Order: sequence, then structure tokens, then C-alpha cells
Amino acid sequence: MDYRSCKPAFDRDGYVIVRQFLSADELTELKGELARYIREVVPTLPAANAFYEDKSRPETLKQLQNMELDSYFEQYQQHPRWRLLAETLVDEPATALAPEWFNKPRGTNHVTPPHQDNYYFCLRPPHVVTLWLALDVVDEANGCLRYLPGSHLTGIRPHGRSNVLGFSQGITDYGDEDRAAEVQIHLQPGDVVAHHGNLVHRAEANHSPDRERRAFALVYRGQSCQRDDEAFDRYQAALRTQHQQLGLAN
Repeated sequence: MDYRSCKPAFDRDGYVIVRQFLSADELTELKGELARYIREVVPTLPAANAFYEDKSRPETLKQLQNMELDSYFEQYQQHPRWRLLAETLVDEPATALAPEWFNKPRGTNHVTPPHQDNYYFCLRPPHVVTLWLALDVVDEANGCLRYLPGSHLTGIRPHGRSNVLGFSQGITDYGDEDRAAEVQIHLQPGDVVAHHGNLVHRAEANHSPDRERRAFALVYRGQSCQRDDEAFDRYQAALRTQHQQLGLAN
């Protein structure tokens, strides 16, 4: 496929939606492998690779990291369609980072603080894009992503420690003016939204009584990216502190 038509919106707004990025059959396969991974692999993982809103309630699983340790997801990182979209948007060859899975379980108060992904990655230049695939219908009721259009053009904003597991740092000066400018991202299963690593975004809790808000994501970094080791070390230190306070294994 040719994704060049997506590039102008991505450059201007910091995000672009690709409808029906995966076919029904491809989505069914991916969902099946995710179900297998959650059923068979997650119970064996260290606490730092599988986050729960309440560890005593397995249904509150909310985030999975380091999924490339599984052979299926290690291979999935090389999926040519995902890579083509990413490379078109960052305008250079790109490499996938570890796959991630996200959920906002119903009946929990799990919010995502306003943040910029590249605050965590610390990549310069910021040629990094997150491809976020909806596995469920995603709308305002169950905690859709909320983007601040154009915010990828103004650099990294101040972040400070949050109390949200999986998002250890959040923007400290996010105010009413920012919230008024947000755009809600509503998706159908199989849709992808691609957002720039410096784009400011957040999400409310899932207020739906009977729906999950599950997503699968791959992050791609352009070949020109170099990590700012000093900034990354500061972030890792803050992350370790949060995990220690929450009693998670390293």
C-alpha cells in the first residue's frame, strides 16, 4: 500500500488515522495470539512486564511490555505493512521497538496522564512514531486517546513523577487551555492511529459499564535517531524509584 497521503496530516498535526489498517482475518489472528499470550505467558512474567490495576484481580490487567520475548511477537515486529507506514511517516528507514499491549479495564479508574512518548525514549532527532491499533471500539465512553494537535512541533514539555503505573512521568503544566484544544480519537477495531513521539496526549478512565479498551502498539525509531543517554538515565532512575515504591521486581 501507499501511505504517502498520510504524511501531510502527520507533519501538520502530529497524528494521522489509517482506517481498516488490518483486515478482519489479520485482526482475528492478532487477537488470537494476544489471547494466547495473556493466557499462557503472562502468568510466568515478572511483575515489571505485566501491570495490573489490582494484582489480585486478573481481569484488571492493563499493560504488557517486552512482548518480543515471545516468538510470535518477535516476528510480528518485522511486519512489512507496519514498517512501511512508519517509514513513510518518519521519512527514513526505521526499526520497531518492543511490542506493547494496553487496556483500560471496565470498573477501574485507570487514567493516562498527559505525556509525550519521546520523554521516555529520549531520541534525537525525534524521528519516532507510535502505531496504536484499536482492538475494540474506542470512543469517549471507554477512554479514547486525546491529542493536542501540533504539540509535536514545540519540543518536550516539563514532566514530573506520576502515580500511574506504566506512565511514570506526566506533564506538569497541562492546563485548561490545553484540554480545550484536545481532539478525541475514535476508532473501530483494526484502525490504527499513528502519532509522533513528541505529540502531547492523554486519556480518561474507562467509564463504560461493559466494554474494554484494548490496543496493540508498535513504536518505530528512524535510523538517524540517537539516544540522549543523560536524559534517558534520569528517566530510568525515576522509573526504578516508582517500581520500588510499588513493590515491583526489576
